[in-house]
Amino acid sequence: MTAIGFPIPEDITRIVAGLTRFVRSEVVTRHEKYAALLEDPRRRYGPDGRYVPAVVDLIQEVRAASADAGYFNLCVPTAMGGLGLGYLAYYVAWEAINRLCGAHHWLGTFALSHWAFGPSVVLEQLTPEARERALAGLVSGRRSMCFGLSEPGAGSDATMIETRATADGDGWRITGRKMWTTNVTFADWIVVFAVTDPARAAAKRGGISAFLVPTTAPGFTLQRVTLLQGDIGGVEGESTFDAVRVEPWQLVGALHEGFRIALLGVSLGRVYNSARAVGLARWALEKAVAYASQRVAFGAPIAEHQGVAFPLAESAMEVHAAHLAGLNAALLLDRGERAIKELSMAKAFSVEVCLRAVDRAIQTHGGMGLTNEVGLVHAYNTLRIINIADGTNEILRRTIFQQLSRGDLDL
Repeated sequence: MTAIGFPIPEDITRIVAGLTRFVRSEVVTRHEKYAALLEDPRRRYGPDGRYVPAVVDLIQEVRAASADAGYFNLCVPTAMGGLGLGYLAYYVAWEAINRLCGAHHWLGTFALSHWAFGPSVVLEQLTPEARERALAGLVSGRRSMCFGLSEPGAGSDATMIETRATADGDGWRITGRKMWTTNVTFADWIVVFAVTDPARAAAKRGGISAFLVPTTAPGFTLQRVTLLQGDIGGVEGESTFDAVRVEPWQLVGALHEGFRIALLGVSLGRVYNSARAVGLARWALEKAVAYASQRVAFGAPIAEHQGVAFPLAESAMEVHAAHLAGLNAALLLDRGERAIKELSMAKAFSVEVCLRAVDRAIQTHGGMGLTNEVGLVHAYNTLRIINIADGTNEILRRTIFQQLSRGDLDL
């Protein structure tokens, strides 16, 4: 049975079925074996707020095992060593992983190459030397990366970045500060965006370049871990570049045209977050429906009370619509369309209604819904974050209206 009225290509369904089997055998079993380490933040994080080495090792094990099994790079271009599947496969795979793993089995996040943490089309324009030095480790899952775009004064308007890369012989020196960089706390490489032509950047006509920098480079410093939602550790970080030397081989793409790469990454992030939201919401609704069917109050299962049943039905309608919107946007992107409006709608709608679905699942469970054991609050926290990540809902609405005002009125 499927609620989707159009067929997902057989090669995608077959590969994603194999990926879910892999997640059950390699991710779920690790969580069961190392539950005390992975589920207890007092053990998961060190005093500095970063993952302890044992957790980093488990993350690397999952990445490498998935790469060896042929799943990690399923959406990576073939020229980079991947299977070359497109946006639809990316969406379907991420939705399946999150529906299966829910909030507890979070190592599943590393079973597939995320655009900002591993190889993707973002790295398609690496120089030959950069490919030789970095790509093999990333494709194998033995190494990871992060995406350094946001700054203290440049969030939604990323063109306002102040990090500079000034010419130094045949290379550059990068100086500046980055924040909200996910994965920087244990990444091996960072793709950092810096102004290389201030006049062009000020006119919003380019002038920003991308560079691939090892996190061991002299002058690069992780200043602090950014703690979110009361947790004692995390993967977001703030870092500084103090005259970090970069060579010509570290330039990603054309000089002064790095912002195009940044936008490509953000678009991938919106596909990912749309799928992640739907997967987590489906996981939460399944838990809520099962609980409502077995929990008895006032002489009957609480599912028989409209106050419980109708909100879940409402969320089922909304999550189904979000699922269709995400699949449609991915199909348009695979067809070569820019799908600016459609992807913006899919991401904004998905993260909002799916957050509401998880909230309703919490309410259905009553006090149990607030416990760490059930995990719904962890899903809620994740979805609350991605209502902001890769374009806030307000920015997405602005983008949608801009497209409408330019005559793109197809709905």
